[in-house]
Amino acid sequence: MSKVIQASKRRRRVAIAWVAVMTIIVVALMVAEQIALLYVLATLGVAGLLVIVALADLRGGQQRISQLTPPRDDAAGIGAGMRSSVVKER
Repeated sequence: MSKVIQASKRRRRVAIAWVAVMTIIVVALMVAEQIALLYVLATLGVAGLLVIVALADLRGGQQRISQLTPPRDDAAGIGAGMRSSVVKER
């Protein structure tokens, strides 16, 4: 088995273990009626996700978008009764 497949399986097992542990913790807190603590954990979890998204490197997507040609805006021409500047492909 290649190293890539082994690494992929290991990451999958770790992810499944995290989900299982968190599920056990949440169920235990619900059974113990510690709803206030669940609210705090949920708030911290959402805040953590927001930080991850804020720090994510999104420059690659911006570069690809900027390479595209900008669409032409014919709104002013339509109001003045002018013809469209976009060439229609057949």
